[in-house]
Amino acid sequence: MSYQHILVAVDLSEDSKVIVDKAVALAKPLNAQLSFIHIDVNYAELYTGLIDINLAETQHNSMEASLNQLQELAKYANHPINHTLVGSGDLSNEICDTISEFNIDLVICGHHQDFWSKILSSTKQLINCTPVDLLVVPFVD
Repeated sequence: MSYQHILVAVDLSEDSKVIVDKAVALAKPLNAQLSFIHIDVNYAELYTGLIDINLAETQHNSMEASLNQLQELAKYANHPINHTLVGSGDLSNEICDTISEFNIDLVICGHHQDFWSKILSSTKQLINCTPVDLLVVPFVD
């Protein structure tokens, strides 16, 4: 099978470069399109009581900072990037919506192999809902 459009899900940590390197190495020989996505925290969902903060402004600033980091990662890739997307909310819902909207046929993400990732794993959520192939790059911590 030849992939046409690869979506790379990154958390914007230094480990993201490992995923980007793998994605570029796969996309080049396949002549596949490459897009990046980062899902931010939805601050409105975290709100639990009285607080004097403008949640919309905080969310906007956070997403703008994430988009800047994502664009820097796109420069690092040294390969054409079709879309740099930043969303917020549930990771698996956002990824699945993006798959449908942009005709993605492969998702690449990372997975930390540490104590907390055994308990709280975003990758497990993706495995259970992603309608396309999923390449999981392990990070040994």
